[in-house]
Amino acid sequence: MPRVSVETLVHADSGRVYAALCDMERFPDVMADVQSVVVLERGEGYTVTAWTAKLRGVTFRWTERDQFLPGRILYQQVAGDLKKFEGEWRLEDVAPGVVRVVLVTEFEFGVPMLAALLNPVGAVILRDNARAMLAALGALVDAPPAERP
Repeated sequence: MPRVSVETLVHADSGRVYAALCDMERFPDVMADVQSVVVLERGEGYTVTAWTAKLRGVTFRWTERDQFLPGRILYQQVAGDLKKFEGEWRLEDVAPGVVRVVLVTEFEFGVPMLAALLNPVGAVILRDNARAMLAALGALVDAPPAERP
């Protein structure tokens, strides 16, 4: 199963970065590929979120369960367009006011006969998307949270 891992350094307090990542409903405001994120359920230490993203002209939809742990957010698709889609956001303090943010994604299209063709292309697309998400993280960290109805 393909695995994509990207990372960046963010110059901010790790608590602020973590809070920005937990506020996934704001992702469409700063991440061009993410069209919508809707929280369907909130519980103690988790959410269930419905996502719509457009990657290289193809729209993907899925619902995931997000588990919030100290310094980590785990996500796993519970329904959606791919057979498997899961991973984690991981934060590591590297210096005062500097946080390494790692985004890991594992995926499977679910079409075994086409896996050799689809998986490399999918990995490139997901890597590009993950890099764009990390690049947009600075805007989430710097902007105050939006008021929600």
